[in-house]
Parts: sequence; C-alpha cells; structure tokens
Amino acid sequence: MDKRIVALDVGDRRIGIAVSDPLGITAQPLETYTRVGYGPDVRHIAEICKKYGTDQILSGLPRNMDGSQGFQVDKVREFAAKLEEQGLVVSFYDERMTTMLAEGALLEANMSRADRKKKVDMIAAVMILQSYLDAKAFERSAQEDEEDEEDEEYDDGILDMEDEDGNLIRFYLSANIPYAGEDYVLLTCAEETGDIAQDESFIMRCAFDDEGNACYQSIDDEALIAAVYEAYLQQNENN
Repeated sequence: MDKRIVALDVGDRRIGIAVSDPLGITAQPLETYTRVGYGPDVRHIAEICKKYGTDQILSGLPRNMDGSQGFQVDKVREFAAKLEEQGLVVSFYDERMTTMLAEGALLEANMSRADRKKKVDMIAAVMILQSYLDAKAFERSAQEDEEDEEDEEYDDGILDMEDEDGNLIRFYLSANIPYAGEDYVLLTCAEETGDIAQDESFIMRCAFDDEGNACYQSIDDEALIAAVYEAYLQQNENN
C-alpha cells in the first residue's frame, strides 16, 4: 500500500480518528476530535493527513441496519465534500454496528462511562479502518491465488516458439534428456500448425543464443537424434 489511510467516524459532536500503519496492515487509534465547525474541522483533518503524508481518507458511512441511507449519511457525505475541496480523496466504508462494537469493547475493559464517551468514536474509527484493511488484504490474497492458478494452467509445461516463417507453434515440454554431457528436450506439438501435426514430437538441444539467453536448437544429425531418443527411452525405463 503506497499511502497511509486516515479513517474517520464522523458524528455531529465528535469525530473518531484512526490511521493505518505504513504497510497498510493494522489500524492505529489517533484521537477523538470535538467538532467546532466545518472550517476548523476540515483544517484539523487536513493537518493530520499532512503529518502522515497522505491524502487518503476513509469515512465510515452510517447506513441504517437494513442498508438504506438516512439523513446521517447525507451529513457525512456533506462533510466529505468539504474535505475533497481541500484536495483530499475520500472513500466510504459501511460502519453499521461499529459504534456498538466499540462500546462493547470499552465496557469489557471496565472503562467508566466518561472515558468511554471520550474514546468510543476513536475505537469505532479503528474498527472501520481495520475491517477495511482486512477486506482489502483478503481481496489481494484471493486475486493472487487466482492469478497463480491461471499462470499454472497457462504454463503447464507449454512453450511458445516461432518457425522460420514467424508462425507461432505451441509445444508441450515432454521431457528433459541429458546425453553425452549436453542437455536435450523432447517437445510435443500441442496443436496442429501448418505442416506440423498435433502430438508430433521433436528433439532439440538446449543452448544459448548470442545474447546469452536460453534457447532450443534444432538438430539435423539423424544419428544424434536417434541416440538421444534412445537415452530418453532408457531414462523412462529407469524411472
């Protein structure tokens, strides 16, 4: 994650504020800010963003329990618009239940009513941000797993090569064959291409081109091809 995120639990009287760690893994509590007015409130949030080198704001969106948006959502969006006028980038995250969960956590900590009032909004902001970070981490993990599966499915021992006319030919890497101090491969055509039939096999030498990149070279020596193929058969027998 390139930037920290400053999270807000916006209320009529107070704003709970939290910030992500530099790696975007955990949410850290900052403060419960007592609101003064749009101007001072926005400047205070902007100063916090400047301190942490970010323009990213995550604001809780207080939807109703049925998912609908009430008048409080309009107030939060109005405040978000003021922040955006200062060049900050605001996104929203569903905050249903976070205030009650924060209150419950503070009750379990045997905190007095007065202390809970001072910290509940801040803890709610932490919960909003942590929930968001966890969701994003899960999405990234799922996407990486999907990409890995796609790569495995695509690779699956398949090589793309061009013939002398520039036609793309796909081969399965069927076997690696060491012979007489050199390495060879058995390639099997994955699909019919031009004059090459599907499942037609070729033995090639492992080599390096003029730039030092690994490549495969065709072999014109029929005796060598036969000898390498014999080594391949013996290799299979031993396995």
